[in-house]
Amino acid sequence: MIEEGEDLNNKPEESKETITRVTGMYKDWFLDYASYVILERAVPAIEDGFKPVQRRIMHSMKDLDDGRYNKVANIVGHTMQYHPHGDASIADAMVQIGQKDLLIDTQGNWGNILTGDSAAASRYIEARLSKFALDVVYSPKITEWQASYDGRRKEPVNLPVKFPLLLAQGGEGIAVGLSTKILPHNFIELIDASIKHLQGKRFTLLPDFPTAGIADFSNYNDGNRGGKVRVRAKISQLDKNTLVITEIPYGTTTSSLIDSILKANDKGKIKIKKIEDNTAAEVEILVHLPSGLSPDKTIDALYAFTSCESSISPLGCVIEDNKPLFIGVSEMLRRSTDNTVQLLKQELEIKLGELEEQWHFASLERIFIENRIYRDIEEEETWDGVITAIDKGLKPHIKHLKRAITEDDIVRLTEIRIKRISKFDIDKAQQKIDALEEQIAEVKHHLANIIDYTITYFKRLKKEYGEGRERKTEIRTFDDVDATRVVIRNIKLYVNRAEGFIGTSLRRDEYVCDCSDIDDIIVFTKAGKMMVTKVDAKTFIGKDIIHVAVFKKKDKRTIYNLIYRDGKKGPSYIKRFAVTAMTRDREYDVTNGNKGSQILYFSANPNGEAEVVTVHLRQAGSIKKLKWDIDFADILIKGRASKGNLVTKYTVKRIELKEKGVSTLKPRKIWFDETVQRLNVDGRGELIGEFRGEDKLLIINQKGIVKTVTPEVTMHFDDDMVVLEKWNPKKPISVIYFHGEKQIYYVKRFLIENENKEESFIPDVPNSQLEIVSTDWKPMAEIVFAKERGKDRKDNLEINLEEFIAIKGINAIGNQLTKDKVNQINLLDPLPYEAPDEVHADDLEVVDEKEVSSEDPNDDKEGTDDGQTALF
Repeated sequence: MIEEGEDLNNKPEESKETITRVTGMYKDWFLDYASYVILERAVPAIEDGFKPVQRRIMHSMKDLDDGRYNKVANIVGHTMQYHPHGDASIADAMVQIGQKDLLIDTQGNWGNILTGDSAAASRYIEARLSKFALDVVYSPKITEWQASYDGRRKEPVNLPVKFPLLLAQGGEGIAVGLSTKILPHNFIELIDASIKHLQGKRFTLLPDFPTAGIADFSNYNDGNRGGKVRVRAKISQLDKNTLVITEIPYGTTTSSLIDSILKANDKGKIKIKKIEDNTAAEVEILVHLPSGLSPDKTIDALYAFTSCESSISPLGCVIEDNKPLFIGVSEMLRRSTDNTVQLLKQELEIKLGELEEQWHFASLERIFIENRIYRDIEEEETWDGVITAIDKGLKPHIKHLKRAITEDDIVRLTEIRIKRISKFDIDKAQQKIDALEEQIAEVKHHLANIIDYTITYFKRLKKEYGEGRERKTEIRTFDDVDATRVVIRNIKLYVNRAEGFIGTSLRRDEYVCDCSDIDDIIVFTKAGKMMVTKVDAKTFIGKDIIHVAVFKKKDKRTIYNLIYRDGKKGPSYIKRFAVTAMTRDREYDVTNGNKGSQILYFSANPNGEAEVVTVHLRQAGSIKKLKWDIDFADILIKGRASKGNLVTKYTVKRIELKEKGVSTLKPRKIWFDETVQRLNVDGRGELIGEFRGEDKLLIINQKGIVKTVTPEVTMHFDDDMVVLEKWNPKKPISVIYFHGEKQIYYVKRFLIENENKEESFIPDVPNSQLEIVSTDWKPMAEIVFAKERGKDRKDNLEINLEEFIAIKGINAIGNQLTKDKVNQINLLDPLPYEAPDEVHADDLEVVDEKEVSSEDPNDDKEGTDDGQTALF
């Protein structure tokens, strides 16, 4: 220790402190460490797609390969001769390669990528190289070798992989200062893309995950940094109270997925009864729902609040020339394919050289034996004399050879056994030479047409190894799930109107509605102030609150009707407006902004309703008319900041509601977007129709199930849906189906009597099948008869289904179509028919307004606040 005031210069020599500067040490050592992690551990090489540990495992497996399985522990031990790390890291890397089911033929428990279960210990599981690996990964003659870490052995610098292996398997790693995340792609699609590249055509690559699922690759960005892939579990409705998850997103397991669902349930984001995990070879997770809960809404909630939807950010980083390189997957494939061309070319060149050597020696051997040159060495006493004699004897016969004769060639001739010379057959020797010449010509042809040769090579790989490797991940475009629309509202919202507080902790005050902790709340006060704020335990808005509700962004169907007094003694104005977007926690004025302004009448109308009110004036002076009615339907819907129309310049005593209104908005147009299998009001896809509040959708699927539902943009649709249209209750449904028990086709026509109920209209017996269904007024069908043995084929028959059978109940069996054998039934164009016009009770003259909406007109009816307040 150095005492305060002590002179350092007078301290003894041995007690003086020494300072060691470590700047240079940190700089050099850390850079060396970072370089080592990047190059030797975390990032794969672009040449073969392997990280060093993977490359050493594959090299060791080739060392040990004898066609039989080896214990993984044995392979790991052998790999430690090349890899300067522990056995655990090698075993983990080997299990990851084995789970990708491409390079290693596995035996035993290698874990499960679906459930996340780990592999058995390496002493219990076995492995050998797959046929595909032996075909595309190894070629010792063109491999560049280097000394292993201890200098005792040779290992490959890169393996000569003749396939875009990195893109097929994917790769992920975190180094120092950078990381890589290359997503796996489909085996067959990679081969097709390589062929297209060689043919000079354009190609597109999209990932394909081993866990299947559904993915949106709209922002994939070719696998470069900045891209994003959205992946979803495949969720379908098993019955009205059960959902089944059959495929999971890449990067998750059934265990982690179930945990995320349970956490979301605990937090109140979703509501479930129980979960069953029946996953074995395939995923099957059953999610049981409480009765009365919408399965469609729950599916969206699972995507919004659990790991059923996740986002993956790809990052294409590889090692090239001992440096990290950031490139997209298309460029990776081009480089891999070009590298494959060069590797195949090298193999052909080596093979050509070997064949030419064989041809050269076969020709020399024939000359040597056919011309009895071996006799010229009988009297030679020295080795040099022997060599010289053979060389002299060969010279007259070697003009056709392609290279000069070397001493090594002559030495090889002297090693030919007497037995071979005695049994030499000139014809067979010539046949061998001719066969070699054919092979040489073939190899030269391949070299001259190396691109065609490579295309043929890729086609062979696809034919031999492509079976069962079809795309697993379904490509779709997702709609964003609005979390506020699907979250379970399990928090109660209260208001203290007089004091001006709202919140979830005000249990002694007035209950407003159920909400969630992610909702926004819109509030209006008597003074004409409006605010949108986040749900909280207690928030001060302003005294005399007159309206509180959950706020929906971009909602153009909720219309606010109000009459306000401008200033303390000013005139009164009437206005109608929608609130589509606001800045949270900012106060807005819905009056003209003058001090003392006050709202006299207010109503919030979820479907644009326009009521009739009675205005009462105070008796003052010579006012003759003290009472009259105002219909809000006569007032145009304008912006929130508009001043409004003048009601009166006199003092208003009170305003009373005289008559509840009907919607003044246009019917809502609804489209079906087949790409995402969702309804929308934004004009995407096919227009289904214009819907009012009471209108329903008609849905029929291939299983013979029909239902009518109120259209909502959150709805999901099965893949086997055959009819989706606006339901007309008076329009019959015509059906031809095959009765599985009676083995006969039946025709029936029926009307739907039970709204909002799912019903089956074909018998529930095995092998029954829906053939055709029509919602036309006068449908026509064509019967194509099958040819029976010994009889002429009957002519096709056209049937008017309206005349064939009368309308019956949905449970009726129907009339038998024909007793003859039927080959096919086709639905034809219907007969012309003028349908009756639909009549609606709320058909009114439409007020001029933009016709865009994303909300159901029947939403937002919870709570006790009916949205109508008379203040006088």
